[in-house]
Amino acid sequence: MGMTGNNNFTVIADGSITTPKGFKAGGLHCGLKKTDRYDLGAIVCDVPAWAAGVYTLNAFQAAPLGVTRESIAAEGKLQAMIVNSGNANACTGRQGEEDARAMRSEAAKAFGVPEHYVGVTSTGVIGELLPMDKVIRGIRSLPREVKADGAGDFCQAILTTDLVQKMTCVAVTVNGRTVHIAGAAKGSGMIHPNMATMLGFMTTDAEIGSADLQKLLSEVTDETFNMITVDGDTSTNDMVVVMASGLSGSGRLTPEHPDWPAFAAGFRFVAEYLAKAIARDGEGATKLIEVSVKGAVSREAARAIAKTVIGSSLVKSACFGADANWGRIIAAVGRAGQPVDPSAVDIRIGDISVLEQSRPIPFDEDKAAEYLRGDFVQLYLDLHMGSATATAWGCDLTYDYVRINAAYRT
Repeated sequence: MGMTGNNNFTVIADGSITTPKGFKAGGLHCGLKKTDRYDLGAIVCDVPAWAAGVYTLNAFQAAPLGVTRESIAAEGKLQAMIVNSGNANACTGRQGEEDARAMRSEAAKAFGVPEHYVGVTSTGVIGELLPMDKVIRGIRSLPREVKADGAGDFCQAILTTDLVQKMTCVAVTVNGRTVHIAGAAKGSGMIHPNMATMLGFMTTDAEIGSADLQKLLSEVTDETFNMITVDGDTSTNDMVVVMASGLSGSGRLTPEHPDWPAFAAGFRFVAEYLAKAIARDGEGATKLIEVSVKGAVSREAARAIAKTVIGSSLVKSACFGADANWGRIIAAVGRAGQPVDPSAVDIRIGDISVLEQSRPIPFDEDKAAEYLRGDFVQLYLDLHMGSATATAWGCDLTYDYVRINAAYRT
């Protein structure tokens, strides 16, 4: 396996969600999508895995979220995650709830596990009932498609308007043994904290209890998945679920363990990689934008300002047009509802300073435009008010975003 690394973890170039010991995955086409693209997938563990989840804050939560919450609450474990694309099973009333439970029940039978060891999630068009005859036939066929090398098929099965699959894997050392952490995700539109039309799946062969896993996932989500935006819309279906098989043989891992920081760093890397991949693959996007804020009075203020700037349609449009219009950036800072000193803000576009102490300074417009035409744009803000920092990620706003979303159902 190809590897690159740092002091805490090693990135496995060809790793996937089935690299951690005990996991298999797969996907197939069951008929939810008009084309023959895969639209039903599963991740399955050889043993009941410790599990944790985070979910959308949208008041209209899709039916599968409640089912998955209920499953994890039973014992803090999952052994299978079933996911469909092409239909969100959201705003579908009592029938939608029954259909989500039927998906759980059929998957439990198909894979020979108790119902409360199965999680369910869906993504796609809101407000349409699932064609359950197709879904059930698909679930019954899934066991033949779930295998150790099935991660790519699973990633295809979870895509909607995404253009690329999103997956990564790292290795860390715990008690002298190799532990893997991997993740896969989908998402490119209706992306805005907290969380986005985003489904994330993380697997690890570490032995870590559900409570510690939940705390780590919640903390990391706040710094990664909840710091991305594509269009300011929060989905009904967002979910990130992590499963820990414990099959690495490295022994129980807790926050008090000396190797916990390395594990947490690897875990955060996987989450950040997936979050940035979602932002980069925003509908119609041509570039990833990163906003870094420092000098804020609090972490909450830094996060709010970073997310306001990254979510500004005017900032996003300027980046698309390679226009170094710093006025749009400073305006977004000022409307974030957080403490700022109007006379103390510095702004850089890449390494080009455009504002110091809230005063414009001369800069080379052509050089700035050339930088903004690249596929990765970094915006730096220094508020000079405190020591708190935050980073957010998003993408530019393009003509194609409107085209894609104007015809999403047709």
